[in-house]
Amino acid sequence: MILIKNGKIYTMADKVYEKGSILVENGKIVALGENIEAPEDAEVIDAEGKLVMPGMIDAHCHLGMWEDAIGFEGADGNEAVDPVTPQLRAIDSINPMDRTFEEAREGGITTVCTGPGSANVIGGTFATIKTYGNRIDNMIVKEPAAMKIAFGENPKRVYNERKTSPTTRMATAAILREQLFKAKAYNEKLERAKQDPDKKPEFDIKLEALARVIRKEIPLKAHAHRTDDIFTALRIAKEFDVDITLDHCTEGHLIASELAAEGKYVINGPHLTERTKFELKNKTFKTPAALWKAGIKFSITTDHPVIPIQYLPVCAGLAARDGLDEMEALKAITINAAEILGLKDRLGSLEKGKDADIVIFEGHPFQLTSKIYAVLIDGKVVYRR
Repeated sequence: MILIKNGKIYTMADKVYEKGSILVENGKIVALGENIEAPEDAEVIDAEGKLVMPGMIDAHCHLGMWEDAIGFEGADGNEAVDPVTPQLRAIDSINPMDRTFEEAREGGITTVCTGPGSANVIGGTFATIKTYGNRIDNMIVKEPAAMKIAFGENPKRVYNERKTSPTTRMATAAILREQLFKAKAYNEKLERAKQDPDKKPEFDIKLEALARVIRKEIPLKAHAHRTDDIFTALRIAKEFDVDITLDHCTEGHLIASELAAEGKYVINGPHLTERTKFELKNKTFKTPAALWKAGIKFSITTDHPVIPIQYLPVCAGLAARDGLDEMEALKAITINAAEILGLKDRLGSLEKGKDADIVIFEGHPFQLTSKIYAVLIDGKVVYRR
């Protein structure tokens, strides 16, 4: 049992305690308020003069998929020999022993949704995991969490080099449609087989994975930077009546009103990088503010390793500097990210019954000179400065 006391608590549930306490037991928050007495057996962490907030969440990254400072041996995020690989699962590539997990924890990032890159039209499934542990099976919060798909330059470039399809945006869309058509038909056969086992289709590992999208068990996770690619992603999701999140959405500020009408979640970023390709030419830290003002639910991503994951609060702070409300910027890396991942009931805010993922700052999270004093994941102190 742990009692954190005397801290300024940002619950991210529309309440701030100027001098509050949090009681943690068995990995959960069991009490939160202004006057909580420490039980006799409790470890006490005095947060006097410090800021306490939920563990931060990156809803789109590749943590553990590209290991740090290794090169090819640690590059396990893209099986770039087939544009259709929905059967691939992130959990079979993530290496939680990579030192970037330690950097994530020490940076206050306690949960991530991590998975394949964007070389393929369909890349495989993401997993939502905690950033503490040495065995991925024990770190999973939700798996599969989403099915990665990609539009735009990446699949075009990868397969143009191989002189095979897709080399155009038309082909990318056509390949995705074809697979979703097959998955829909496959799932219909599975449904019929519940009444008549003789109608069960021959097992297809790719279509088994995609059938979860058809059944709306998981969303499509759409890598799309440019406006036309964003609209193509939405068009296809509508055609097949499947759920989708718009990941990156770099030009979202140019079409904010249209996106607001669609009502889909956006995972915006990364912004703290150079414009490495043409489809990033309109990249700006002003995008989060435009999304917020349009009423769009969004989170902010590092796209690690594009931006090292520990700089997630820096990215949110720069968005606040460029017009995003400060509290909304904090929500973009906590409760909004949790909601987008379908985990709002467990993560993203400090409330009774939720996972005890807690960060204690010396200073404000958006101040570059601030230091993290302590981090708890599932009620365990995993870092203390």
